[in-house]
Amino acid sequence: MARRRRGLPVNGVLLLDKPQGASSNHALQRARRLFQAQKAGHTGTLDPMATGLLPVCFGEATKFSSGLLDSDKVYRTRVELGVTTDSGDAEGEVMARCAVPELSTAGLEQVLQRFTGEIEQIPPMYSALKHQGRKLYELAREGKTVARAARRVTVYDARLLGFEGTSFELEVRVSKGTYIRTLAEDIGNAIGCGAHISQLRRLQVGPFSAHAMLTPDTLEALPDQAAREAVLMPVDVLVAGLPRLDLDTQASRCLRYGQSTRFDTRGLVAGDVTRLYCDRVFLGLGVVPAVGEVAPRRLLSTADEAGLV
Repeated sequence: MARRRRGLPVNGVLLLDKPQGASSNHALQRARRLFQAQKAGHTGTLDPMATGLLPVCFGEATKFSSGLLDSDKVYRTRVELGVTTDSGDAEGEVMARCAVPELSTAGLEQVLQRFTGEIEQIPPMYSALKHQGRKLYELAREGKTVARAARRVTVYDARLLGFEGTSFELEVRVSKGTYIRTLAEDIGNAIGCGAHISQLRRLQVGPFSAHAMLTPDTLEALPDQAAREAVLMPVDVLVAGLPRLDLDTQASRCLRYGQSTRFDTRGLVAGDVTRLYCDRVFLGLGVVPAVGEVAPRRLLSTADEAGLV
Protein backbone atom coordinates (compact mmCIF):
# COMPACT_ATOMS: atom_id res chain seq x y z
CA MET A 1 0.00 0.00 0.00
CA ALA A 2 1.32 3.42 -0.95
CA ARG A 3 2.52 5.53 1.96
CA ARG A 4 0.26 8.47 2.68
CA ARG A 5 1.94 11.83 2.21
CA ARG A 6 2.09 13.92 5.35
CA GLY A 7 0.75 17.46 5.46
CA LEU A 8 -2.03 19.37 3.76
CA PRO A 9 -2.78 19.45 0.01
CA VAL A 10 -1.79 23.11 -0.37
CA ASN A 11 -1.63 24.38 -3.97
CA GLY A 12 -0.31 27.75 -5.12
CA VAL A 13 2.68 30.03 -5.48
CA LEU A 14 4.38 32.02 -2.74
CA LEU A 15 6.75 34.89 -3.50
CA LEU A 16 9.14 34.51 -0.59
CA ASP A 17 11.65 37.16 0.44
CA LYS A 18 14.60 34.94 1.36
CA PRO A 19 16.54 36.35 4.32
CA GLN A 20 20.30 36.70 4.34
CA GLY A 21 22.22 33.78 5.82
CA ALA A 22 19.66 31.12 4.97
CA SER A 23 20.13 28.63 2.18
CA SER A 24 17.37 28.41 -0.40
CA ASN A 25 16.50 24.93 0.84
CA HIS A 26 16.31 26.13 4.45
CA ALA A 27 13.97 28.96 3.41
CA LEU A 28 11.89 26.50 1.40
CA GLN A 29 11.55 24.04 4.28
CA ARG A 30 10.60 26.82 6.69
CA ALA A 31 7.84 27.94 4.30
CA ARG A 32 6.68 24.36 3.84
CA ARG A 33 6.37 23.89 7.60
CA LEU A 34 4.46 27.16 7.98
CA PHE A 35 1.94 26.06 5.35
CA GLN A 36 1.96 22.41 6.54
CA ALA A 37 2.24 21.56 2.84
CA GLN A 38 2.59 18.04 1.50
CA LYS A 39 4.79 19.11 -1.38
CA ALA A 40 6.90 22.18 -2.14
CA GLY A 41 9.80 23.27 -4.33
CA HIS A 42 11.59 26.49 -5.22
CA THR A 43 12.43 27.76 -8.68
CA GLY A 44 16.07 28.78 -8.60
CA THR A 45 18.72 28.78 -5.90
CA LEU A 46 19.94 31.90 -4.16
CA ASP A 47 23.26 31.88 -2.31
CA PRO A 48 22.99 32.09 1.50
CA MET A 49 24.46 35.61 1.36
CA ALA A 50 21.81 36.74 -1.14
CA THR A 51 18.34 37.98 -0.30
CA GLY A 52 15.18 38.56 -2.25
CA LEU A 53 12.71 36.84 -4.48
CA LEU A 54 12.48 33.07 -4.16
CA PRO A 55 9.26 31.75 -5.76
CA VAL A 56 8.03 28.72 -3.85
CA CYS A 57 5.58 26.34 -5.51
CA PHE A 58 3.23 24.21 -3.42
CA GLY A 59 1.46 21.04 -4.51
CA GLU A 60 0.12 21.13 -8.06
CA ALA A 61 2.13 24.28 -8.81
CA THR A 62 5.34 22.22 -8.84
CA LYS A 63 4.16 20.67 -12.13
CA PHE A 64 4.34 24.03 -13.89
CA SER A 65 7.42 25.61 -12.29
CA SER A 66 10.02 24.69 -14.92
CA GLY A 67 9.38 27.86 -16.92
CA LEU A 68 10.64 29.99 -14.04
CA LEU A 69 13.94 28.11 -13.98
CA ASP A 70 14.49 29.23 -17.57
CA SER A 71 13.26 32.79 -17.11
CA ASP A 72 15.16 36.07 -17.04
CA LYS A 73 16.02 37.57 -13.65
CA VAL A 74 16.81 40.99 -12.20
CA TYR A 75 19.38 41.52 -9.43
CA ARG A 76 20.76 44.45 -7.48
CA THR A 77 24.32 44.02 -6.25
CA ARG A 78 27.15 45.93 -4.60
CA VAL A 79 30.58 45.32 -6.12
CA GLU A 80 33.76 45.91 -4.11
CA LEU A 81 36.81 46.65 -6.25
CA GLY A 82 40.40 45.74 -5.39
CA VAL A 83 39.74 42.57 -3.41
CA THR A 84 39.18 39.06 -4.80
CA THR A 85 37.88 36.13 -2.77
CA ASP A 86 37.77 32.42 -3.45
CA SER A 87 33.97 32.44 -3.63
CA GLY A 88 33.53 35.75 -5.44
CA ASP A 89 31.59 37.23 -2.53
CA ALA A 90 32.20 38.71 0.89
CA GLU A 91 31.84 35.35 2.64
CA GLY A 92 34.88 33.86 0.94
CA GLU A 93 38.54 33.99 1.91
CA VAL A 94 40.52 36.91 0.54
CA MET A 95 42.82 35.73 -2.23
CA ALA A 96 44.39 39.01 -3.38
CA ARG A 97 44.31 42.75 -2.84
CA CYS A 98 45.10 45.27 -5.54
CA ALA A 99 45.11 49.05 -5.81
CA VAL A 100 42.04 50.39 -7.57
CA PRO A 101 42.96 52.67 -10.48
CA GLU A 102 41.39 56.08 -10.78
CA LEU A 103 38.14 55.63 -12.60
CA SER A 104 35.37 58.08 -13.45
CA THR A 105 31.70 57.22 -13.56
CA ALA A 106 31.81 57.57 -17.33
CA GLY A 107 34.81 55.25 -17.48
CA LEU A 108 33.07 52.64 -15.35
CA GLU A 109 29.98 52.81 -17.55
CA GLN A 110 32.17 52.19 -20.59
CA VAL A 111 33.50 49.05 -18.93
CA LEU A 112 29.98 47.92 -18.10
CA GLN A 113 28.98 48.25 -21.75
CA ARG A 114 31.54 45.55 -22.55
CA PHE A 115 29.56 43.17 -20.35
CA THR A 116 26.12 43.72 -21.85
CA GLY A 117 24.64 41.59 -24.58
CA GLU A 118 25.66 37.98 -25.11
CA ILE A 119 28.84 37.16 -23.19
CA GLU A 120 30.78 34.09 -22.08
CA GLN A 121 31.12 33.12 -18.44
CA ILE A 122 33.08 30.40 -16.74
CA PRO A 123 30.85 29.14 -13.90
CA PRO A 124 32.38 29.60 -10.43
CA MET A 125 33.65 26.70 -8.37
CA TYR A 126 31.27 27.77 -5.62
CA SER A 127 28.17 26.73 -7.53
CA ALA A 128 25.69 23.85 -7.55
CA LEU A 129 26.81 22.62 -10.98
CA LYS A 130 28.07 19.05 -10.93
CA HIS A 131 31.36 17.44 -11.96
CA GLN A 132 31.41 13.63 -12.09
CA GLY A 133 28.35 13.49 -9.87
CA ARG A 134 29.57 15.94 -7.24
CA LYS A 135 28.55 19.56 -6.78
CA LEU A 136 31.30 22.02 -7.53
CA TYR A 137 30.98 23.80 -4.21
CA GLU A 138 31.66 20.51 -2.41
CA LEU A 139 34.93 20.19 -4.33
CA ALA A 140 35.75 23.85 -3.70
CA ARG A 141 35.35 23.38 0.06
CA GLU A 142 37.94 20.60 -0.19
CA GLY A 143 40.34 23.01 -1.87
CA LYS A 144 39.90 21.41 -5.29
CA THR A 145 39.50 23.16 -8.63
CA VAL A 146 38.32 21.51 -11.85
CA ALA A 147 38.10 22.82 -15.38
CA ARG A 148 34.72 24.32 -16.30
CA ALA A 149 33.57 25.04 -19.82
CA ALA A 150 32.55 28.60 -20.61
CA ARG A 151 28.83 29.16 -21.14
CA ARG A 152 27.07 31.82 -23.17
CA VAL A 153 24.68 33.99 -21.19
CA THR A 154 22.99 37.32 -21.85
CA VAL A 155 23.17 40.52 -19.82
CA TYR A 156 20.25 42.50 -21.18
CA ASP A 157 20.92 45.58 -19.10
CA ALA A 158 23.50 46.72 -16.55
CA ARG A 159 22.46 49.96 -14.88
CA LEU A 160 24.90 51.79 -12.62
CA LEU A 161 23.08 53.01 -9.50
CA GLY A 162 25.99 54.59 -7.67
CA PHE A 163 29.81 54.75 -7.71
CA GLU A 164 32.04 55.58 -4.73
CA GLY A 165 35.54 55.09 -6.16
CA THR A 166 36.23 51.59 -4.82
CA SER A 167 32.69 50.20 -4.88
CA PHE A 168 29.56 50.57 -6.94
CA GLU A 169 25.95 49.42 -7.00
CA LEU A 170 24.56 47.78 -10.07
CA GLU A 171 21.16 46.57 -11.22
CA VAL A 172 21.27 43.90 -13.92
CA ARG A 173 18.72 41.99 -15.95
CA VAL A 174 20.16 38.67 -17.10
CA SER A 175 19.28 35.37 -18.74
CA LYS A 176 19.13 32.05 -16.93
CA GLY A 177 22.46 30.63 -15.84
CA THR A 178 24.13 34.01 -15.29
CA TYR A 179 26.31 34.22 -12.17
CA ILE A 180 26.40 37.74 -10.74
CA ARG A 181 29.54 36.93 -8.71
CA THR A 182 31.33 35.93 -11.90
CA LEU A 183 30.07 39.04 -13.68
CA ALA A 184 31.49 41.21 -10.88
CA GLU A 185 34.82 39.38 -10.97
CA ASP A 186 35.08 39.78 -14.74
CA ILE A 187 34.29 43.50 -14.49
CA GLY A 188 36.97 43.85 -11.80
CA ASN A 189 39.49 42.04 -13.98
CA ALA A 190 38.65 44.31 -16.91
CA ILE A 191 39.32 47.34 -14.70
CA GLY A 192 42.58 45.72 -13.60
CA CYS A 193 42.06 45.30 -9.87
CA GLY A 194 39.72 42.36 -9.32
CA ALA A 195 36.42 42.49 -7.44
CA HIS A 196 33.86 40.63 -5.38
CA ILE A 197 30.25 41.27 -4.37
CA SER A 198 29.27 42.29 -0.85
CA GLN A 199 25.49 42.42 -1.36
CA LEU A 200 23.10 40.65 -3.71
CA ARG A 201 19.32 40.92 -3.89
CA ARG A 202 17.03 39.32 -6.46
CA LEU A 203 14.24 41.64 -7.53
CA GLN A 204 12.48 39.76 -10.31
CA VAL A 205 12.04 36.23 -11.66
CA GLY A 206 10.20 36.07 -14.96
CA PRO A 207 6.91 37.96 -14.53
CA PHE A 208 7.17 38.10 -10.72
CA SER A 209 8.61 41.17 -9.01
CA ALA A 210 9.74 42.04 -5.51
CA HIS A 211 6.77 44.22 -4.55
CA ALA A 212 4.63 41.15 -3.79
CA MET A 213 7.23 39.32 -1.66
CA LEU A 214 6.55 38.21 1.89
CA THR A 215 9.17 37.47 4.54
CA PRO A 216 9.08 34.32 6.67
CA ASP A 217 8.46 36.48 9.74
CA THR A 218 5.43 38.07 8.06
CA LEU A 219 4.05 34.64 7.25
CA GLU A 220 4.59 33.43 10.82
CA ALA A 221 2.66 36.45 12.13
CA LEU A 222 -0.47 35.52 10.14
CA PRO A 223 -3.19 34.19 12.47
CA ASP A 224 -3.95 30.81 10.92
CA GLN A 225 -3.67 28.43 7.97
CA ALA A 226 -6.52 30.09 6.09
CA ALA A 227 -4.80 33.47 6.29
CA ARG A 228 -1.57 31.97 4.98
CA GLU A 229 -3.23 30.20 2.08
CA ALA A 230 -5.00 33.45 1.20
CA VAL A 231 -1.66 35.08 0.30
CA LEU A 232 -0.82 32.38 -2.24
CA MET A 233 -1.18 33.09 -5.94
CA PRO A 234 -3.14 30.54 -7.99
CA VAL A 235 -1.31 27.76 -9.82
CA ASP A 236 -2.07 29.14 -13.28
CA VAL A 237 -0.01 32.31 -12.74
CA LEU A 238 2.95 30.12 -13.71
CA VAL A 239 1.58 29.66 -17.25
CA ALA A 240 -0.20 32.99 -17.70
CA GLY A 241 1.84 33.73 -20.83
CA LEU A 242 0.34 30.81 -22.75
CA PRO A 243 -2.81 31.08 -24.87
CA ARG A 244 -6.05 30.11 -23.14
CA LEU A 245 -8.64 27.55 -24.24
CA ASP A 246 -11.99 27.21 -22.46
CA LEU A 247 -13.42 23.71 -22.81
CA ASP A 248 -16.88 22.32 -22.29
CA THR A 249 -17.52 19.49 -19.81
CA GLN A 250 -17.42 16.75 -22.43
CA ALA A 251 -14.06 17.85 -23.85
CA SER A 252 -12.55 18.23 -20.38
CA ARG A 253 -13.70 14.73 -19.43
CA CYS A 254 -12.00 13.27 -22.52
CA LEU A 255 -8.73 14.95 -21.59
CA ARG A 256 -9.00 13.64 -18.05
CA TYR A 257 -9.04 10.13 -19.46
CA GLY A 258 -5.91 10.86 -21.48
CA GLN A 259 -7.76 11.17 -24.78
CA SER A 260 -7.49 13.88 -27.40
CA THR A 261 -10.75 15.45 -28.52
CA ARG A 262 -12.12 17.57 -31.31
CA PHE A 263 -12.62 21.16 -30.23
CA ASP A 264 -12.61 24.66 -31.69
CA THR A 265 -8.95 25.76 -31.47
CA ARG A 266 -9.44 28.93 -33.46
CA GLY A 267 -6.37 31.19 -33.19
CA LEU A 268 -4.06 28.29 -32.39
CA VAL A 269 -1.82 26.28 -34.70
CA ALA A 270 -0.52 22.72 -34.57
CA GLY A 271 2.07 22.33 -31.83
CA ASP A 272 0.79 25.17 -29.63
CA VAL A 273 0.71 24.55 -25.89
CA THR A 274 -2.31 26.10 -24.21
CA ARG A 275 -3.82 26.70 -20.77
CA LEU A 276 -7.01 24.71 -20.33
CA TYR A 277 -10.08 25.77 -18.35
CA CYS A 278 -13.59 24.46 -17.78
CA ASP A 279 -16.14 26.69 -16.08
CA ARG A 280 -13.27 29.11 -15.33
CA VAL A 281 -11.40 26.41 -13.37
CA PHE A 282 -7.79 25.75 -14.40
CA LEU A 283 -7.33 22.19 -15.63
CA GLY A 284 -3.67 22.20 -16.68
CA LEU A 285 -1.92 22.31 -20.03
CA GLY A 286 -2.93 20.90 -23.36
CA VAL A 287 -1.34 20.73 -26.78
CA VAL A 288 -2.87 21.20 -30.22
CA PRO A 289 -1.76 18.19 -32.31
CA ALA A 290 -3.73 19.49 -35.27
CA VAL A 291 -6.07 22.37 -35.91
CA GLY A 292 -9.45 21.59 -34.34
CA GLU A 293 -8.04 19.08 -31.88
CA VAL A 294 -6.64 19.27 -28.35
CA ALA A 295 -4.78 16.66 -26.31
CA PRO A 296 -3.68 16.59 -22.65
CA ARG A 297 -0.14 17.77 -21.91
CA ARG A 298 0.02 18.15 -18.11
CA LEU A 299 -3.14 18.19 -16.01
CA LEU A 300 -3.97 18.75 -12.38
CA SER A 301 -4.04 15.38 -10.70
CA THR A 302 -7.26 15.77 -8.72
CA ALA A 303 -10.43 15.64 -10.76
CA ASP A 304 -12.49 17.60 -8.24
CA GLU A 305 -9.94 20.43 -8.07
CA ALA A 306 -9.66 20.53 -11.84
CA GLY A 307 -13.39 20.53 -12.43
CA LEU A 308 -13.16 17.27 -14.37
CA VAL A 309 -16.06 15.18 -13.20
